[in-house]
Amino acid sequence: MTTTFRVKFWEIKKRTGRKRPYPVRWRTDTREHSEWYATKALATSRLSELSQAARNGEPFDVDTGLPVSEVRRRNSLSFLEFAQSYMDLKWPDAAATTRGSTVEALATAGAVFVRDGVGRPDVTELRGVLSRNLLPPTTRDAELSAEDREVVDWLTRNSRPLFDLTDAVAVREVLDALAAKLDGKAAAATVYQRKRAVLFNLLSYAVELGMIPDNPLTRVKRKVAKVVDQVDPRVVANPGQVERLLTAVTYVGRRNQERGAHLAAFFATGYYAAARPAEGLGLREDDCTLPEEGWGLLMLGESRPAAGKRWTDSGEVHDRRGLKHRGAKDVRPVPIPPVLVRILRDHLDRFGTAPDGRLFRSPNGGVVSSSTYYRVWEEARQYALTPAQAASPLAGRPYDLRHAAVSLMLNGGVPATDVAERAGHSVEVLLRVYAKCIDGQRELINKRIEELFDR
Repeated sequence: MTTTFRVKFWEIKKRTGRKRPYPVRWRTDTREHSEWYATKALATSRLSELSQAARNGEPFDVDTGLPVSEVRRRNSLSFLEFAQSYMDLKWPDAAATTRGSTVEALATAGAVFVRDGVGRPDVTELRGVLSRNLLPPTTRDAELSAEDREVVDWLTRNSRPLFDLTDAVAVREVLDALAAKLDGKAAAATVYQRKRAVLFNLLSYAVELGMIPDNPLTRVKRKVAKVVDQVDPRVVANPGQVERLLTAVTYVGRRNQERGAHLAAFFATGYYAAARPAEGLGLREDDCTLPEEGWGLLMLGESRPAAGKRWTDSGEVHDRRGLKHRGAKDVRPVPIPPVLVRILRDHLDRFGTAPDGRLFRSPNGGVVSSSTYYRVWEEARQYALTPAQAASPLAGRPYDLRHAAVSLMLNGGVPATDVAERAGHSVEVLLRVYAKCIDGQRELINKRIEELFDR
């Protein structure tokens, strides 16, 4: 592209005998250009746009006669096209849950970043075809219903150029959409931050390819609620409460008397080994060293997070991946106390393993779904806790067993480095996330402060 700052405009003069009699004429260097309009108002508006670009010091393309920004806008991929190319780039190496959250964020943005054309579908319909059909590389060739085909065709025609996102007003409209749910209510701060991060990465990729001059999200600020990245102390159960909860799990199961009993060791692993639920689901017999007496050892190396069939390479609901924040083949050795050794040995004696060696399985041998173990846990809470406690956040999720274990170790004086190693955290993250749960030294500190005041 050859550009110039030498631009000259001529006055609009009506030419009779033409269907569009009002010309906008200008010259870039030595090349003349013209556009013709049916009314003088349209011609005047167009001349004003071009003149404003020249006054702002914007270079013009000599061949087309247009401001460089307009050339880029006209030649730009649509947001939909660029989002699809971005998904093609990210899909192969992304975890299944990351694929799902990335598609969700781009579908939210893509559903509102459209021209207001005739027959515009509802935002829900636009998000639906983006999430199901247009963004995931694996479903773009799937057969569409007549209704979905109509929505897809409209969106393909009316997705706005990516370059339009260099305009602050357009960016703010998209950010407003990311911050709201479909019913118009505010989305959680964590949801907004996650979706904004996806959009930021998409636009950074566009900058890398030279499609936009800079990332507009660095220029547009939007006030949002602060994201609290700390464990709520109210969810942390004490050892006595945990013991009652683990016992209550064995009572769960009206039609299948062993439904709760089979998961008792799964929940115990979340507490005594501070394992994430997805890590417990991937635990195999070969990963366990379970002596008849004394401490044992778990070699945690696989995680089975629930992601959804659309996002996994295998087509299964649960992804198969390495440990969180670690290499694909890294393992985390976790020493386990004798009480968990006995629980796991009893579990193996009573229930055996799945065909692939997993300790915990569904009735058909698959991975236990999160909905299943959540239902068991909620029923156990009703048995083990008082009505007031059951209505509170106390141990509200199976993941809270891990929080209880980490908090117990920190408050018991176990060095943070050792706790972090067992839990699979960095020390920095550990102390930040559990800052409100560390109160083991409170009485000692209070006594020292009291002594200071008494001097």
